[in-house]
Amino acid sequence: MHIFAIANQKGGVGKTTTTVNLAAALAARGQRTLLVDLDPQGNATMGSGIDKRALTQSVYHLLVGLATLAEVRASSSAKFDLLPANRDLAGAEVEMVELERREMRLKDALAAHADEYDFVLIDCPPSLSLLTLNGLCSAHGVVIPMQCEYYALEGLSDLVNTIKKVHANLNNDLKIIGLLRVMFDSRATLGHQVSAELEQHFGDKVFKTIVPRNVRLAEAPSYGIPGVLFDKSSKGAQAYLAFASEMIERVKTM
Repeated sequence: MHIFAIANQKGGVGKTTTTVNLAAALAARGQRTLLVDLDPQGNATMGSGIDKRALTQSVYHLLVGLATLAEVRASSSAKFDLLPANRDLAGAEVEMVELERREMRLKDALAAHADEYDFVLIDCPPSLSLLTLNGLCSAHGVVIPMQCEYYALEGLSDLVNTIKKVHANLNNDLKIIGLLRVMFDSRATLGHQVSAELEQHFGDKVFKTIVPRNVRLAEAPSYGIPGVLFDKSSKGAQAYLAFASEMIERVKTM
C-alpha cells in the first residue's frame, strides 16, 4: 500500500481536483484506491459523488475513535473507496488534542487495512493543522500540486520546511514524491519561466505530466463526478490519466 498526502499550504491550487481525479484515474487503471478527505469543507467528498450533508458517519468519527474505517468507508461511482468528510471534522481538531497518539490516529486506522489497497490518497486541508499532521504522519510521500506563478514558489518553501520538520520528528518515511504543475496556461510567459525554474531546482522530482487549465475539470464537481469520467476526451482528463500512469511507474522505483 502506497500512501500519498496531496498537500499545499496555499489554498486554491487544485489540491482537491488533483486528489479526486488521480483517485478516479488510478481506479480506471485497475488500482485499488482509497481517497481520504481530511478537509472539513468536504469538497473531495462532494466531487466523488457522495453527499456530505447526508453522512451519518465520516472521517471525523474515525479519528476520534467513534467508528472503524470499515464503518466510515463509502464507495464512489468512480470505482474508488472514500473516507468522507463534512463540517464535523472541524471539531476533531479540538477533541484530538486530548487523545493518545493524536498525530497518528489516521496512520493507525489505515494500518489495519494495508493489504486492501494499492494507493491511498489523502486530501489535506490548506492550513498546517492537526488534521494535516495526521495526513503527513500517515504518508510515505507528498505530492505537491502547484500553479506556475510567482506566489506559488514562496508558498512552496514553507511547505518544504514543514515536510522536513515532520520527517525529522514524526515520520522518517516522509519525502517529497513530486511536484505536479496544474492549471497551466501555456500562453503565459511567466508560467513557462516558473515551470523552468521548478525543473532546474527540483530536477526529476517534477512530474513530466502538466495539467492544463480546463473548463471541463472545473465543471465536473458540480455534477458530483470526477473530471476524468465527466469528459474523458478533455485535455484535463487526459492529463490526469497520464499522471496516474506516471504515478504507477514512479512507485515501482520507490
